[in-house]
Order: sequence, then structure tokens, then C-alpha cells
Amino acid sequence: MRRLPILAGMPLHMTKIAYSAESPASLRAWLESHAGGEALMTTRYLPTRHAEMIGGSLYWIFEHALIGRSPIVGFEQRESDGRWHIRLEPRLIPVQTKPKRAHQGWRYLKDDDAPRDLAEGESAGDAMPPKLARELMKLGLM
Repeated sequence: MRRLPILAGMPLHMTKIAYSAESPASLRAWLESHAGGEALMTTRYLPTRHAEMIGGSLYWIFEHALIGRSPIVGFEQRESDGRWHIRLEPRLIPVQTKPKRAHQGWRYLKDDDAPRDLAEGESAGDAMPPKLARELMKLGLM
């Protein structure tokens, strides 16, 4: 497997739908099942701006909202078929819910556009529910 070098600078993030997750709790459980190692997401193509993304995060979309993030450790090419692994820390860091349209594959997310992490003791329930946030966004109120 080929690993890529780490470059310094302001990190770039990516968004991806948690399409196989039944809930944020099931996404968290999948990530944490890799404790002591790395969670691996597979993608067909290496992101063009991959060097900027190391040190950034993969922000998870669930029910049309960003709900959490997993820090990106790096990228690694599989020898068997040439696809790429996105190497993630095996944890889900809850963020302030932010509406996000569904999309195929992944998309870049600038640091300035990323939602903030929830504070210690703040729960996702303290943030606006994703459906309400989406409706307010459609009305131009958010």
C-alpha cells in the first residue's frame, strides 16, 4: 500500500453521507469498533486536494445535516484494485447540527464553513433538530 506524506497548513475538510448508518449512534459504534486502529473509508479516486485534508476532518451527513466529524489521518492506496482508503481516527466528534444537502461521493468543506464542535456537556439535543434547520434554510431564515 502506498501512503502519502503529510503537509502543514490550514486543513481542508470533506463531507460524506453516512449512507449505511441507521442512526448517529450506529455510525459512532462502527467508528469505535476500530479502536486502537483506524477506520477506513474507501473511495475510487484520490481527492485532488488530499494533501490539504490531512489534519482536517470528514464531516458526516445524516438526514440532510452535518452531525459529527472524524479526523482524517491520511490516505492510502490499495494494491488490489487501485482504490484509496481515507484513514480516519476511530471516533465521532459531535458538531453543531448544520443543514447539508445530500450528494454522491464526497465534497470539500473549507474550515470557515465547518460547524463548531459541541462543547463538553452540550448534547446534540441542545442543537437545532436537522429537519427544523433544513426547513429554516429553505425559507432563507438560516
